[in-house]
Amino acid sequence: MVTPAPEPPAFPGGTGVSGLSVYDWPAADGLCGGSPHVHLVCTEAYVVVAGAGRLQTLTAAGTAETPLRPGTVVWFGPGTVHRAVNDGGLRAVVVMQNSGLPEAGDAVFTFPSGVLADPEAYAAAARAGDAREARRRRDLAVAGFRALAGRTGDGVAAGADGGGTDGGGGHGAAALEEFHRQALALRAGRLTEWEEVWRAGARQAADRTAAQLAALRAGDTGHLRTAAVAVREPPGTPRWGMCGRLDTYDLTPGGATGG
Repeated sequence: MVTPAPEPPAFPGGTGVSGLSVYDWPAADGLCGGSPHVHLVCTEAYVVVAGAGRLQTLTAAGTAETPLRPGTVVWFGPGTVHRAVNDGGLRAVVVMQNSGLPEAGDAVFTFPSGVLADPEAYAAAARAGDAREARRRRDLAVAGFRALAGRTGDGVAAGADGGGTDGGGGHGAAALEEFHRQALALRAGRLTEWEEVWRAGARQAADRTAAQLAALRAGDTGHLRTAAVAVREPPGTPRWGMCGRLDTYDLTPGGATGG
């Protein structure tokens, strides 16, 4: 029997992975950190590797602030408005569900409502090719985040002391739902593209596992004979990400290995 040539394995679960150094620029509320934003279909996880900080979140259930320290693993589902706060040297490995979808636009900044309502204004505000633009973008997202938090009755994210709230009751829920509607309106035209990315990534990974389980039940171990190892080195110059300088790895077969 001829053994098939091994192919590099797909990265686990159709996920994506990046190295994140959270911005240390102070914002208007005195906190250092990244740009608050939301994902529409992807769950995101932080594996903290250095430094200290906090993750501020806003959902329909209210607000929370999760301490971040080396060894902490925290994850949050789509619809969670989140902001990484850097209290000193905060670095994390970011694991994203549905690799390729964040790059295809599955993220919306918490810009003020007027910007969210204007696709051209949003696109201009979201651009960041250098540190100045990334900081301007972050500051605008923080301003919108604090305004949204104020409309939901939130104290922490709006800059007051205290713990989480109940989201401000019906008024707060309506404010958050309006933000979600504006986020969808900005991305509605890309849903077909997102589905194609999902089918080629996370869906394909699940289908591959299903086929392997079926083969094993039938006593077929053929896929084990094609085992191989894949590696990626740091991708080079970090880009200006939403939360900080971001090393995004190309995990596609034959993807970049360094540079």
